[in-house]
Amino acid sequence: MTVTKVLLITPPFTQLNTPYPATAYLKGFLNTLEIPSYQADLGLELILKIFSKPGLEIIFNTVGEQMEDLSENAARIYRLRRNYLQTITTVIDFLQDKNPTLAYRIAEGDYLPQASRFDQQDDMEWAFGSLGIRDKARYLSTLYLEDIGDLISEAVDPNFGFSRYAEQLSISAKVFDDLYEKLQEPTGLLDQWLCELLEGKINSAQPQVVAFSVPFPGNLYGALKCSQYLKQAHPSLTIVMGGGYPNTELRSLKDPRVFDFVDYITLDDGEAPFKVLLSHLQGQADKSALKRTFYRESGKVVWQNNSRERDIAQRDTGTPDYRDLRLFDYLSVIEVANPMHRLWSDGRWNKLTLAHGCYWGKCTFCDISLDYIQRYEPINASILCDRIEEIMSQTGQNGFHFVDEAAPPALMRDLAIEILRRGLSVTWWTNIRFEASFTADLCRLLRASGCIAVSGGLEVASDRLLDLIQKGVTVAQVAQVCNHFTQSGIMVHAYLMYGFPTQTAQESIDSLEMVRQLFETGVLQSGFWHRFAMTAHSPVGLQPSKFGVSIADPSLGSFANNELSHLDPTGANHDLFGEGLRKSLFNYMHGVGFEIPVQNWFESKLPATSIPADYIQQKLNEESGETYKDSRRILWIGELPELIELDEDNVDLVFSGKKEDFAMELPAEFAAWIYELLEQVSYHQPLQRLKNSKQAYEEEFGDFEELTQSEVWEILCEQGLLIF
Repeated sequence: MTVTKVLLITPPFTQLNTPYPATAYLKGFLNTLEIPSYQADLGLELILKIFSKPGLEIIFNTVGEQMEDLSENAARIYRLRRNYLQTITTVIDFLQDKNPTLAYRIAEGDYLPQASRFDQQDDMEWAFGSLGIRDKARYLSTLYLEDIGDLISEAVDPNFGFSRYAEQLSISAKVFDDLYEKLQEPTGLLDQWLCELLEGKINSAQPQVVAFSVPFPGNLYGALKCSQYLKQAHPSLTIVMGGGYPNTELRSLKDPRVFDFVDYITLDDGEAPFKVLLSHLQGQADKSALKRTFYRESGKVVWQNNSRERDIAQRDTGTPDYRDLRLFDYLSVIEVANPMHRLWSDGRWNKLTLAHGCYWGKCTFCDISLDYIQRYEPINASILCDRIEEIMSQTGQNGFHFVDEAAPPALMRDLAIEILRRGLSVTWWTNIRFEASFTADLCRLLRASGCIAVSGGLEVASDRLLDLIQKGVTVAQVAQVCNHFTQSGIMVHAYLMYGFPTQTAQESIDSLEMVRQLFETGVLQSGFWHRFAMTAHSPVGLQPSKFGVSIADPSLGSFANNELSHLDPTGANHDLFGEGLRKSLFNYMHGVGFEIPVQNWFESKLPATSIPADYIQQKLNEESGETYKDSRRILWIGELPELIELDEDNVDLVFSGKKEDFAMELPAEFAAWIYELLEQVSYHQPLQRLKNSKQAYEEEFGDFEELTQSEVWEILCEQGLLIF
């Protein structure tokens, strides 16, 4: 077999607003091998087919055949079908930023037909203010699409969801039976459309290999349905599957029926396994050379892992390539409830990774035994900026979401400086650990380079449990770091967890009180509570007895094995907390409800908090002042000032900021030294240690500490002198 082209596919459904990056990463790597490839996001294309006038006409005709079985909400939508057919094209154009003036009509509230989703509107005045016409219109348009989605899931395909497809069949599916039976059923309307779209890609790309990326449970059914169609319509094609779902769920795969649909399943980073597989398909390597690959032979599942074949270094994987994707057809929707979730769903973000794996790699709830976290390998800032510039050229977009498990602070610093040096205009956000390295000045640097938001795991806001999790932070430290980001103008989102092994009711209430105070003091702007889930590849899952819990059913299934049901004899009844945590957080993000005792958010009787009401504020007040150790770095991120002679002995040092000018009258000799200092430590120069500047000052003027306590130093820091 000669491989002349590879077709890379993201099956339904992921995000509506931006492509999932896996196929772009793999296409970029194939470019380095000079192997031609084509990529497609079938999730987006199926959404656009459904939410079109011809698509809705077919859906309404299908619904009309079962009117007597419809709920009142679905019946209302059907009765309003002419309104939906009249508006669907313009609404989709608006959400694609192709018809922005429609925002005025939508925002008035009488343009879109409304069903039950509109009963749950957030406080739009709080969310958008009086000037957010386009944001309000996107929110209303999102509710409009969700109403249609409710009709589809009730009357056309119960598996439909905007960011998932038949997800319930794949979550914790220890056996393949339910999925297999579902795939044997007659092809439904949405599956038929999906296969028609796939056929179009096959005809245009003419591939020999089709590779499906399956990042989430909600993508698995779509991938298998597509694969089933290809096996029937194009039996000569080789079908490969990889991605986040196989990486975590299918590591102990035993059911050979999976290979009725696909030929190979690869795990972890796809570059090296795919490279070897393509060599095998071209007759250049036998199966014993395959790396991290499942296949079927003689009716049994075979696992082949040639450990001699090294993974591809991150610097050699190539720049992600977003070409072929319909970048300007994605839908920018707004669900509103959470500021960080809005970033996920609103706007086009180029996805890029700063470093492979996690530099911390110790959190006990996390899958740290798996390669995607365990193997830490950063890329240098120069290569990253090369890739940023290339992707901006490809896509015409300058927004970046760095999708690291936790972005390394030192690399973030170097990247920020490189962005400034190259004069790039980018907007970016990423995930972090709330560690002490994020000083106030480092956060100012990140903001200057275009960082608008960070998300990080506070998890359980209890120092005992943070220690048990091995998070490496304390609640006080998290508060101080959040304050640094917030003061610099960077939004902070916290991932919050409840139900960790041995967590008591008192600790859950105290954790909520910590979160309440973080919002009340204004250092945290967004958050989301997750219920703890034990996974097979985390330290808790690997050694449950060490954490005081036991696994309810330790037997392995023949299909997916990741999430483990567990027994927690000493912990609280965690079922009591979910709704109260959600409700309280919703209010805190609105800036209300701080005066309500935290135990009152719950229907069950729970203890009052044991945390002092001003605990977080105390910790913020206790933060030590700036220290000027020789080993610290010094950086000037402003423009060089202008020296204007006033007389023989004095000059004006004029700083020009983006908003206004600022002048300091100084002795000429001192002003000249400051000018030379700023020139030497400018972001255009290599990053320097404070020791050099300190020595230079003391040789000419005396005690450096006196300078750091002066008004001149304070002004320099305000204008852009950073120490970190």
